[in-house]
Amino acid sequence: MALHTIRTWLWIAVIALAVTVGAAALLLRQQGTTAVASTSTGPSTFGKGSYELVDHRGAPVDETMFIGQPSVLFFGFTHCPEVCPTTMAEMASWFETLGPEAQDLRAYFVTVDPERDTPEIVGEYASWAGEQMTGVTGTPEEIAKIAKAWGVYYEKVPLEGDDYTMDHTASVYLIDAEGEFQGTVAYREDKDTALGKLRNLLAKS
Repeated sequence: MALHTIRTWLWIAVIALAVTVGAAALLLRQQGTTAVASTSTGPSTFGKGSYELVDHRGAPVDETMFIGQPSVLFFGFTHCPEVCPTTMAEMASWFETLGPEAQDLRAYFVTVDPERDTPEIVGEYASWAGEQMTGVTGTPEEIAKIAKAWGVYYEKVPLEGDDYTMDHTASVYLIDAEGEFQGTVAYREDKDTALGKLRNLLAKS
Protein backbone atom coordinates (compact mmCIF):
# COMPACT_ATOMS: atom_id res chain seq x y z
CA MET A 1 0.00 0.00 0.00
CA ALA A 2 1.36 3.40 -0.90
CA LEU A 3 2.69 5.59 1.94
CA HIS A 4 0.27 8.39 1.00
CA THR A 5 -2.69 6.00 1.21
CA ILE A 6 -1.55 4.67 4.63
CA ARG A 7 -1.25 8.19 5.99
CA THR A 8 -4.70 9.03 4.66
CA TRP A 9 -6.29 6.05 6.41
CA LEU A 10 -4.40 6.81 9.61
CA TRP A 11 -5.78 10.35 9.64
CA ILE A 12 -9.31 9.02 9.01
CA ALA A 13 -8.89 6.61 11.93
CA VAL A 14 -7.63 9.39 14.21
CA ILE A 15 -10.55 11.62 13.32
CA ALA A 16 -13.04 8.81 13.82
CA LEU A 17 -11.52 7.99 17.21
CA ALA A 18 -11.67 11.64 18.27
CA VAL A 19 -15.32 11.88 17.28
CA THR A 20 -16.13 8.68 19.17
CA VAL A 21 -14.29 9.82 22.31
CA GLY A 22 -15.93 13.23 22.15
CA ALA A 23 -19.39 11.76 21.80
CA ALA A 24 -18.76 9.38 24.67
CA ALA A 25 -17.51 12.22 26.87
CA LEU A 26 -20.57 14.30 26.02
CA LEU A 27 -22.87 11.38 26.85
CA LEU A 28 -21.10 10.85 30.18
CA ARG A 29 -21.45 14.54 31.03
CA GLN A 30 -25.15 14.43 30.18
CA GLN A 31 -25.66 11.28 32.26
CA GLY A 32 -23.74 12.84 35.13
CA THR A 33 -25.88 15.97 34.98
CA THR A 34 -29.04 13.88 34.94
CA ALA A 35 -27.84 11.88 37.92
CA VAL A 36 -27.09 15.00 39.92
CA ALA A 37 -30.44 16.55 39.03
CA SER A 38 -32.32 13.43 40.03
CA THR A 39 -30.53 12.89 43.32
CA SER A 40 -29.99 16.44 44.58
CA THR A 41 -32.88 18.88 44.57
CA GLY A 42 -36.32 17.80 43.43
CA PRO A 43 -39.89 17.80 44.68
CA SER A 44 -38.98 15.27 47.40
CA THR A 45 -36.15 17.29 48.94
CA PHE A 46 -36.19 20.84 47.59
CA GLY A 47 -37.48 23.37 50.11
CA LYS A 48 -37.15 20.99 53.03
CA GLY A 49 -35.62 22.34 56.22
CA SER A 50 -36.48 23.83 59.58
CA TYR A 51 -36.36 27.53 60.41
CA GLU A 52 -38.05 29.96 62.78
CA LEU A 53 -38.90 33.35 61.31
CA VAL A 54 -41.39 36.14 61.90
CA ASP A 55 -43.93 37.69 59.55
CA HIS A 56 -44.65 41.39 59.11
CA ARG A 57 -47.30 41.26 61.84
CA GLY A 58 -44.76 39.98 64.34
CA ALA A 59 -46.20 36.45 64.38
CA PRO A 60 -43.82 33.48 64.32
CA VAL A 61 -43.72 31.48 61.09
CA ASP A 62 -41.79 28.42 60.01
CA GLU A 63 -41.67 25.87 57.19
CA THR A 64 -45.34 24.99 57.78
CA MET A 65 -46.44 28.35 56.36
CA PHE A 66 -46.44 26.74 52.90
CA ILE A 67 -48.82 23.95 53.90
CA GLY A 68 -52.53 24.21 53.19
CA GLN A 69 -52.58 26.49 50.16
CA PRO A 70 -50.55 27.04 46.97
CA SER A 71 -47.91 29.72 47.37
CA VAL A 72 -45.41 31.85 45.51
CA LEU A 73 -42.14 32.65 47.25
CA PHE A 74 -39.67 35.41 46.47
CA PHE A 75 -36.40 36.29 48.20
CA GLY A 76 -35.21 39.90 48.06
CA PHE A 77 -34.62 43.03 50.12
CA THR A 78 -36.34 46.36 50.52
CA HIS A 79 -33.34 48.46 49.44
CA CYS A 80 -33.20 46.57 46.13
CA PRO A 81 -32.91 49.07 43.26
CA GLU A 82 -34.52 47.12 40.41
CA VAL A 83 -35.08 43.35 40.61
CA CYS A 84 -37.27 43.34 43.71
CA PRO A 85 -39.60 46.25 42.89
CA THR A 86 -39.99 44.88 39.36
CA THR A 87 -40.85 41.41 40.65
CA MET A 88 -43.24 42.75 43.29
CA ALA A 89 -45.04 44.77 40.62
CA GLU A 90 -45.25 41.69 38.41
CA MET A 91 -46.72 39.62 41.25
CA ALA A 92 -49.29 42.33 41.93
CA SER A 93 -50.20 42.20 38.24
CA TRP A 94 -50.55 38.39 38.37
CA PHE A 95 -52.96 38.60 41.27
CA GLU A 96 -54.96 41.34 39.61
CA THR A 97 -55.24 39.41 36.34
CA LEU A 98 -56.13 36.10 37.99
CA GLY A 99 -58.73 37.74 40.19
CA PRO A 100 -60.99 35.18 41.91
CA GLU A 101 -58.91 32.34 40.41
CA ALA A 102 -56.13 33.25 42.84
CA GLN A 103 -58.24 33.63 45.98
CA ASP A 104 -56.44 30.69 47.61
CA LEU A 105 -52.98 31.64 46.38
CA ARG A 106 -50.59 33.11 48.93
CA ALA A 107 -47.36 35.02 48.35
CA TYR A 108 -44.31 35.43 50.57
CA PHE A 109 -41.54 37.98 50.40
CA VAL A 110 -38.55 36.76 52.45
CA THR A 111 -35.82 39.31 53.01
CA VAL A 112 -32.16 38.38 52.56
CA ASP A 113 -31.22 41.58 54.40
CA PRO A 114 -32.52 41.04 57.95
CA GLU A 115 -30.10 43.61 59.36
CA ARG A 116 -32.18 46.41 57.82
CA ASP A 117 -35.51 44.75 57.08
CA THR A 118 -37.56 44.69 60.27
CA PRO A 119 -41.10 43.22 60.35
CA GLU A 120 -42.57 46.71 59.96
CA ILE A 121 -40.38 47.50 56.97
CA VAL A 122 -41.02 44.21 55.14
CA GLY A 123 -44.72 44.61 55.88
CA GLU A 124 -44.86 48.00 54.23
CA TYR A 125 -42.84 46.68 51.28
CA ALA A 126 -44.95 43.55 50.87
CA SER A 127 -48.16 45.59 50.87
CA TRP A 128 -47.26 46.80 47.37
CA ALA A 129 -48.31 43.41 46.03
CA GLY A 130 -51.64 43.31 47.87
CA GLU A 131 -53.25 41.63 50.84
CA GLN A 132 -52.16 38.14 49.79
CA MET A 133 -48.48 39.02 50.21
CA THR A 134 -46.80 38.33 53.55
CA GLY A 135 -43.44 39.84 54.44
CA VAL A 136 -41.04 37.58 56.32
CA THR A 137 -37.83 38.35 58.21
CA GLY A 138 -35.82 36.93 61.10
CA THR A 139 -32.33 36.59 62.45
CA PRO A 140 -29.46 36.24 59.96
CA GLU A 141 -29.01 32.65 61.10
CA GLU A 142 -32.64 31.70 60.43
CA ILE A 143 -32.70 33.54 57.10
CA ALA A 144 -29.64 31.50 56.13
CA LYS A 145 -31.56 28.32 56.95
CA ILE A 146 -34.56 29.08 54.75
CA ALA A 147 -32.30 30.27 51.94
CA LYS A 148 -30.33 27.03 52.12
CA ALA A 149 -33.54 24.98 52.14
CA TRP A 150 -34.67 26.61 48.90
CA GLY A 151 -31.24 26.74 47.27
CA VAL A 152 -31.22 30.54 47.26
CA TYR A 153 -28.00 32.44 46.67
CA TYR A 154 -27.46 35.77 48.39
CA GLU A 155 -24.41 37.82 49.30
CA LYS A 156 -23.70 41.22 50.77
CA VAL A 157 -21.84 43.52 48.38
CA PRO A 158 -20.10 46.57 49.93
CA LEU A 159 -20.68 49.99 48.37
CA GLU A 160 -19.10 53.35 49.10
CA GLY A 161 -18.89 54.30 52.75
CA ASP A 162 -20.80 51.98 55.06
CA ASP A 163 -23.52 51.24 52.54
CA TYR A 164 -24.08 47.88 50.86
CA THR A 165 -26.38 46.04 48.50
CA MET A 166 -27.36 42.38 48.17
CA ASP A 167 -26.89 40.02 45.26
CA HIS A 168 -29.55 37.31 45.31
CA THR A 169 -31.53 34.75 43.35
CA ALA A 170 -34.22 36.52 41.33
CA SER A 171 -36.66 33.69 40.56
CA VAL A 172 -40.11 33.29 42.07
CA TYR A 173 -40.69 29.81 43.51
CA LEU A 174 -43.98 27.98 42.96
CA ILE A 175 -45.14 25.76 45.84
CA ASP A 176 -48.19 23.53 45.97
CA ALA A 177 -50.57 23.08 48.90
CA GLU A 178 -48.45 20.21 50.22
CA GLY A 179 -45.42 22.49 50.46
CA GLU A 180 -43.74 20.84 47.47
CA PHE A 181 -41.68 22.76 44.93
CA GLN A 182 -43.39 22.92 41.52
CA GLY A 183 -41.09 25.16 39.51
CA THR A 184 -40.13 28.81 39.11
CA VAL A 185 -41.05 31.96 37.29
CA ALA A 186 -37.92 33.63 35.98
CA TYR A 187 -37.15 37.30 36.44
CA ARG A 188 -39.14 39.31 33.88
CA GLU A 189 -40.62 36.18 32.34
CA ASP A 190 -43.38 36.72 29.80
CA LYS A 191 -46.59 37.48 31.67
CA ASP A 192 -48.71 34.97 29.79
CA THR A 193 -46.15 32.26 30.49
CA ALA A 194 -46.06 33.18 34.17
CA LEU A 195 -49.87 33.15 34.38
CA GLY A 196 -49.93 29.73 32.72
CA LYS A 197 -47.57 28.38 35.37
CA LEU A 198 -49.68 29.87 38.13
CA ARG A 199 -52.87 28.37 36.71
CA ASN A 200 -51.18 24.98 36.52
CA LEU A 201 -50.12 25.37 40.14
CA LEU A 202 -53.66 26.26 41.20
CA ALA A 203 -55.07 23.32 39.25
CA LYS A 204 -52.75 20.91 41.07
CA SER A 205 -53.83 22.31 44.43
